[in-house]
Amino acid sequence: MTYLEITLKIQEKNRPAAAEVYKKYKKPFLDTIAGAKTKELLVRDEDVQVLHGFDSVVHAKNYLSSPLFTQDVVGALKSLLDAAPDVRIYQAV
Repeated sequence: MTYLEITLKIQEKNRPAAAEVYKKYKKPFLDTIAGAKTKELLVRDEDVQVLHGFDSVVHAKNYLSSPLFTQDVVGALKSLLDAAPDVRIYQAV
């Protein structure tokens, strides 16, 4: 399993709008992105994380350049972000 973790700095007042973006694009992510297995929204006091599960590192990297991510998700979140997202890919062993 490969995990794509995207950490987002979003003010508490903007988190409901960010959660709506997550909900809107979860099903299209799981249904249309090659190798997509899971997608979870993790909320903590300091930030919000979206944890994506993939079957390979290649598919995780490909998602980051897909129109769903670059146009839809990033476009919808852009006005809500306080800083550039921190993007990391992990491979479970």
